[in-house]
Amino acid sequence: MASTDQTDQKMSLMQLTAMVVGGMVGAGIFSLPRTFAGATGPFGAVIAWLIAGTGMYMLARVFQSLAERKPELDAGVFAYAKAGFGDYPGFLSAFGYWIGSCIGNVSYWVLIKATLGAFFPIFGDGNTVVAILVASIGIWLFHFMILKGVQQAAFINSVVTVAKVIPILVFVVIMIFAFKADMFRGNFYGGDLTGNLFQQVKATMLVTVFVFIGIEGASVYSRYAKKRSDVGVATITGFIGVTCLMVLVTLTPYAVLHRADIAGMRQPSMAAVLEAVVGHWGAVFVSLGLIVSVLGAYLAWSLICAEVLFAAAKNKDMPKIFATENVNRVPAAALWLTNIVVQLIVISTYWSRDAFALMLNLTSAMSLIPYLFVAAYGFKISKRGESYDTHPEGRQRDLIIALVAVVYTAFMIFAGGTKFILLSAVLYGPGTVLYIWARREQNAKVFAKTGDIVIFAVAIIGALVGVYGLISGLIQI
Repeated sequence: MASTDQTDQKMSLMQLTAMVVGGMVGAGIFSLPRTFAGATGPFGAVIAWLIAGTGMYMLARVFQSLAERKPELDAGVFAYAKAGFGDYPGFLSAFGYWIGSCIGNVSYWVLIKATLGAFFPIFGDGNTVVAILVASIGIWLFHFMILKGVQQAAFINSVVTVAKVIPILVFVVIMIFAFKADMFRGNFYGGDLTGNLFQQVKATMLVTVFVFIGIEGASVYSRYAKKRSDVGVATITGFIGVTCLMVLVTLTPYAVLHRADIAGMRQPSMAAVLEAVVGHWGAVFVSLGLIVSVLGAYLAWSLICAEVLFAAAKNKDMPKIFATENVNRVPAAALWLTNIVVQLIVISTYWSRDAFALMLNLTSAMSLIPYLFVAAYGFKISKRGESYDTHPEGRQRDLIIALVAVVYTAFMIFAGGTKFILLSAVLYGPGTVLYIWARREQNAKVFAKTGDIVIFAVAIIGALVGVYGLISGLIQI
């Protein structure tokens, strides 16, 4: 009977690709017009997407290579950090990826309520009391649906992925037909924007990371793949398709409206842009598409959050309680903790000035540390020649690809700025309690290496500085 269940749980190439597309096409793509217009013009946007696209493509190739060369490492993201750098870095990677994904899930609820706020003022910008109550109901409805089974949720995600891409494609087609060359030329260098080109591009970096998060969706679910090679194919296919969509959504509005007008629109700005071009039905159409899209992305990310926590516990990097499954083979304890954390963060948005922007940037900052570990591990095994004994071809290519991915992710952390490094530390420092709990369960030494103690000390100091910044008002949220 067990073997039948396992077969039923296996995912096809199409489902794995849908996990990648479903994870990437969420809240971020609907916010791109305003986010980019507030920072730069088409010229800066093209440069930003070239940097982000190249960097993330290299990271996707690292994921693809590691999936093929290290098939024994399931749940991708954190497993590579542990294999390459030890237990505590492995835990930090798992925890950072998990908590960043939880914060990303909160951004979805904020954007849904902000979308409804355009029609029903009681929802405001997504962080009113009513908005928080409605989001809370949604969180637990999804929670109990997912408890019924991963395969059922994956099927729903595949259907939703198709449904949510349609309004985005319609938006792009209408923008192309409404294209005004003179308007595009006038906006090209950003018009009256202050700051040099580097500063303009730097200001867009965290949002590009946010919209690319999900690229590893197939890698996280590698243990469910019918064929291991499907993981890499799904990652690259999903990446190329979604990148083309995001670039078009960013650039085409510059050809129909003035940059300053786009920058002043409420989120989701894609709806506001379409309304300005075709009338009120455009806002309704995109808003409906957004709600479907974001709910689909929320489903995909709820699955990924629970899966990462479950896999980390199975690998003894998290307390063993999170390695338990229910009768539907869903990591129930991991899902419960995930949604409790999401609920608490949703409540905290009540005190935020721009809850969506905060959640977007913090999600990106938390995810960059795990991505850096993945890229560094890819570089490490290529440099050593590890796993290249039987297939030595491509080692030099993999080395260069991994090096570019390392440089890119390190630059992204720098571009995010001190504020988000400190806010990340506020979460990483206390989060180490879960690691200490897990190590105590195993009767193992908490910090096996001197380097682990140094990393922990840096995280605690950063957390203390971050808390002081929040209390004193030096760090605004």
